[in-house]
Amino acid sequence: MKKITFLILLCCYFGGFAQNNTSKTQEDLKVGLVLSGGGAKGLAHIGALKVIKEAGVRIDYISGSSMGAVVGSLYAAGYSPAELDSIFNQTNFSILIQDDLPRGVKSFYEKEQSERYAVTLPFDDFKIGFPSGLSKGQNIYNLLSQLTSHVSDVQKFENLPIPFFCTGTDIETGKEVILSSGSLPQAVSASSAIPSLFSPVPMNGKLITDGGVANNYPVEELRRRGVDYIIGIDVQDSLVNRKELQSAFEILTQVNNFRTINDMRTKRKLTDLYIHPDITKFSILSFDKGEAIINEGEKESRNFLNELKAIANRQKADNRNLHLKRIINDSVYIRRINITGNNNYPRSYIRGKLKIPTDKKIAYKTLNSGLNNLSATGNFRRVDYQLIPQEEGNDLQLIVHENNTNTSLRFALHYDELYRSAALANITHKSLLLTNDITSIDLIIGDNFRYDFNYYIDKGSYWSIGLNSSVDQFEEDVGFDFVKKNSSIGDFDVNQVEIDYLDFTNQFYVETFFVKAFRFGMGAEHKYTKLKTETIIEDKEDLAAPRTILEQSNLFSTFGYLELDTYDNAYFPSSGTHFMGDFHLYLFDSQSSFSFSEFSIAKGSVGHAFSLSDKFSVRANTETGFRIGNNDMNTLNFFLGGYGNNYVNNITQFYGYNFLGLSADSYIKALVELDYEIFRKNHIIASYNIANVEDDLYKTGNWFSLPDFSGFAVGYGIETFLGPLEAKYSYSPERGESEWLLSLGFWF
Repeated sequence: MKKITFLILLCCYFGGFAQNNTSKTQEDLKVGLVLSGGGAKGLAHIGALKVIKEAGVRIDYISGSSMGAVVGSLYAAGYSPAELDSIFNQTNFSILIQDDLPRGVKSFYEKEQSERYAVTLPFDDFKIGFPSGLSKGQNIYNLLSQLTSHVSDVQKFENLPIPFFCTGTDIETGKEVILSSGSLPQAVSASSAIPSLFSPVPMNGKLITDGGVANNYPVEELRRRGVDYIIGIDVQDSLVNRKELQSAFEILTQVNNFRTINDMRTKRKLTDLYIHPDITKFSILSFDKGEAIINEGEKESRNFLNELKAIANRQKADNRNLHLKRIINDSVYIRRINITGNNNYPRSYIRGKLKIPTDKKIAYKTLNSGLNNLSATGNFRRVDYQLIPQEEGNDLQLIVHENNTNTSLRFALHYDELYRSAALANITHKSLLLTNDITSIDLIIGDNFRYDFNYYIDKGSYWSIGLNSSVDQFEEDVGFDFVKKNSSIGDFDVNQVEIDYLDFTNQFYVETFFVKAFRFGMGAEHKYTKLKTETIIEDKEDLAAPRTILEQSNLFSTFGYLELDTYDNAYFPSSGTHFMGDFHLYLFDSQSSFSFSEFSIAKGSVGHAFSLSDKFSVRANTETGFRIGNNDMNTLNFFLGGYGNNYVNNITQFYGYNFLGLSADSYIKALVELDYEIFRKNHIIASYNIANVEDDLYKTGNWFSLPDFSGFAVGYGIETFLGPLEAKYSYSPERGESEWLLSLGFWF
């Protein structure tokens, strides 16, 4: 009897053990992951994901806001933590955030505009406004679209390899918006549109901004989606003291943190495992410290490694093979292009700017370049797209959001040694007479008054049409030898003469583009010039005419030009080539102080820049100009000296000599520069130039002789939002004298 009782108890014990063991193996914990927003601090999510994956935890649902939405969406799309680390370490966030469009995607007109003005403000209905954000977020959207192209056919985010949703904020109501379907890159870029930094994103009739404004830690909605266990990674900002509140953006962030920090008291209780990396020493814009932020996320998460392994033991094995080695698509087959959202700009204009072929496989680089071409026009607030898979290739569904601002005010400041101080105010209006026209007026006041009027009909790759009218003037001290050489004035007992230079030019031209960086144009020109001085008074008894006119003309000409520009930077190029050729045929003159006969002026330059390393680049340039035909006119001679650009007529820089220090009807010049970027956007530049400057240089053959003039320069330049700030010390061996040269702000 005892044996039977023992056997029954033994069976019950092992039966119960087996039952308990079966129950354990059948348990499969459904784990959700919530990732908070925090700007650059959100890179800590990548470090946390490394440890979560190492522990073997299977993530079944992800929610995120702002930067948490960016990292979470890519993890949900199948990227491993190691791949995310590599992607973000290779990303230039400065370019990404600022929508710093590559120079190569801009037309010549767009290059000139972007490299001339420091501040641009909306001015519709004669009311000054402010941009909705410093950036449109176009570069971020383009990158997200490429990274998620392998899941572009997924319209419901719950059908991603890992189900996902993110939060946004309705800018009109302030209410939370759950983004769980539609275009994944559009939803994520909306969720991460930090107010004042990025413009809100239009979605489904709403204008969506940063999800962190309404809900920076979307744990409640994740709980409602049926997960059993929630892991939360919190990278939100903490409050800072007054010493760290130095800008409007920092104050705005602090105010927003009042609510999010208070909300976490409740939200933390809904989190089963709460991980809060110590990232207080970083700001939401510390993208340049991404590696350190990722390491902090990993470091803090390792403190919970045992808890994470315990979670993994309560789950079945993850057989989804989500994070196999992933190849980011670098090309796509475009079958056809569909365009929606355009009201003012016709399909032909958009396609002409886009320059994307159909029924052809193209690189993503080409696709992004086309999108940037549209963005660079300034006619569109945003350009979204979706790739719709078809049996053969993809349809490119382009959604354009036209810019409702037609009028803008632009401002800039500049100082150089020729024009001296100058303040520029510009008004630009689009679609004045035609949809694709641009009207622009510059007024420049300071030591010298100038203006520049442009009317331009942009027809893309077809013949564009332009009108231009400008006035340039300056006063400059020159040696008397200069005056005597460039006018018919007699001898006077003076060493220095102050000349007053005036140029009034009107042009009509047409131009076309062979490729984006190569243009050809031709047109007709009227030019009025006057060179005078107060220093020399030929008739001192004639008080009604106190100034001596050294030369005066009223010229009519035809002209043509050819230009190639692939420089990556207008002021400090480190790669690319620039070529410019210009020919003017002066046909007649209606008013001149000299004996006029038909003549021509030809000039050209070619330059090339290349990099020897990330910080060290070399630039070489050669240029020449000459006059064809005998004429006594000297105002259009070539004048060399000083430093700067965008000077009137044939004035060009030359180190070692002051402005207008050298002059003749022909010249040839060469320049070599070494540029070392000691810090980001800080340049130390060493320059050496040589030249021959002589009348009839190509007739005498002296253009091929040893240079008569040379000069050295050492300078420091800084790239700022006001333009380049440069100071240079130059020296000429022939003169035995030196010059200090300043150029501050954009050239205009």
